[in-house]
Amino acid sequence: MPDFLEIASLSRDDLRRILATAHTLKSARGSLPRGAPDPSPALDGHMAALLFEKPSTRTRLSFDIGVRQLGGQSVVLSSQDLHLGQGGETIGDTAAVLSRYVDLIMIRTFAGDTLHEMARHASVPVINGLSNESHPCQIMADIMTFEERAGTIEGKQIAWLGSGNNVCCTMMEAAAVFGFAMAISGPDHALPSRERLLGARAAGAEIRVMSDAREAVREADLIVTDVWQSMHETEMANLEDLFLPYQVNDDLMSAAPNSALFMHCLPAHRGMEVTSTVLDGPHSVVLDEAENRLHVQKAIMLWCLGRLD
Repeated sequence: MPDFLEIASLSRDDLRRILATAHTLKSARGSLPRGAPDPSPALDGHMAALLFEKPSTRTRLSFDIGVRQLGGQSVVLSSQDLHLGQGGETIGDTAAVLSRYVDLIMIRTFAGDTLHEMARHASVPVINGLSNESHPCQIMADIMTFEERAGTIEGKQIAWLGSGNNVCCTMMEAAAVFGFAMAISGPDHALPSRERLLGARAAGAEIRVMSDAREAVREADLIVTDVWQSMHETEMANLEDLFLPYQVNDDLMSAAPNSALFMHCLPAHRGMEVTSTVLDGPHSVVLDEAENRLHVQKAIMLWCLGRLD
């Protein structure tokens, strides 16, 4: 059974099947209570292990609730609950043991090596719930959200402002697969690495790096930002001085088309990378984006277990 580790390693057809299933699952729930099972609980009898080395709100809630809505059961474990790479037990041994207890593993971790070692040694599917290098579940939810509001993302223009972090780099991978263009604007030191940029462009992504944030959003169908500093990065004393020119605020939004949507994967630092007037304003779809993590991850789990129609 397949793993869900990186957007770039998956086919467009499979990703499109996952998105189509996510829309179907969301529609099928209709007005059901949050705790009610899906009309067709496809994971009845299945057990999922949800592993967290990093703190989490949306990833933890959406996966845990998603498993339950699909009729399965989950066990949520933090790094303090496991000997994950500590105390003499290797990640490979942990993966092999977990595979004897569960049908599926989701891991939210720091180093990408941990994720890939888990997948190499597990005999059940492994899902990337986030690593320092990528966040594919988030980008799938972003694409689902955009297409609910504005139709196919193919041929559209996405502006990314601020830090060229793991979410930005995964968006670049998606640009190659789904056929949209990106304009990235941020401080020089915080841009995606040359290797990641060249890799995405070689895969077919149209990506421009721009110094002027207003120019980057001028033709944008979607404007995206994220925290200026990820939880694994060393704190910088002059963070605001470096990033303030790339803050998403009312002035910046006025330079974009009036139809442009705004996204942020959350949690947001209000008044830093985005102002409250934008985050809570008419262009923002951040709550739809957060909700759609639930639906798209349910579809990802079904795909991993060979349960898509």
